[in-house]
Amino acid sequence: MDNLIKVDKNIVLQRFHPIGKFSHKGIQGHALIIGGSYGKIGAPCLSAKACLKSGAGLVTAYIPKCGYEIMQTALPEVMVETDDYPTHIRAIDTKLKIQAVGIGIGIGQHLETQQAVFHFLKLNKAPLVIDADGINILSENKEWLEFLPPKTILTPHVKELERLIGAWKNEADKMEKVKTLSKTFDIVMVIKGAPTHLVYQDQVFENTTGNQSLATAGSGDVLTGIITGLLAQAYDPVDAAVTGVYIHGLTADIALPELGYHAFVASDIIAYLGKAFHTLYE
Repeated sequence: MDNLIKVDKNIVLQRFHPIGKFSHKGIQGHALIIGGSYGKIGAPCLSAKACLKSGAGLVTAYIPKCGYEIMQTALPEVMVETDDYPTHIRAIDTKLKIQAVGIGIGIGQHLETQQAVFHFLKLNKAPLVIDADGINILSENKEWLEFLPPKTILTPHVKELERLIGAWKNEADKMEKVKTLSKTFDIVMVIKGAPTHLVYQDQVFENTTGNQSLATAGSGDVLTGIITGLLAQAYDPVDAAVTGVYIHGLTADIALPELGYHAFVASDIIAYLGKAFHTLYE
């Protein structure tokens, strides 16, 4: 692949923002995680915790009412706003001043949820990460791509990508389709896989960290939280995506001697974030 950039520690260090000695939560950014539906409140819980553990100063989760006690109990550090509806999101009504948004994790594809996402996208100006059903909703309503802020980050796995761009003949064809989408709508594409690739217009990055331990439920929810946390700290979206994917993979590499491939779960990604970020200070 022409002009492929391999993402290693040196590439990430060119983009990494160390937290200043005199920083406080008010200047570390306020992130909003929007997602969850009945039976899938774990997704925004994972995202919100990863967001906090990636250095965001404040994190608020916007979830359906059924998740309120779960989120407040599981994550006392995270603030919570809820939709009035109990089982899924029907409106996204918040007046928070935020620096970044992660949306789509566990949100479902109810018609009311799709309309809530539509109205949110039309009004939102904050840097944005879209994952999971957020991507599936866009795939059903491709004209909404025009509402996305510049350099919005989409994080599809293979099936979500296929819904978005259609089937491809081979890897080269896939990359051309992804580049065309990125250029047309000025979006950053994080194509999750082994390895994960990042595409922004004609730039293609290939991540070098991670292993098969990451093939586990909730891994993508955590990645969304990490990237959103970095965006909240005023990272350029491409830099946030490159750094987030590298750190996400690195947690699995660091944990491997202790946990192996079978026992590693999404919560372990979050548990090892501190050690992964610490390698950038060494």
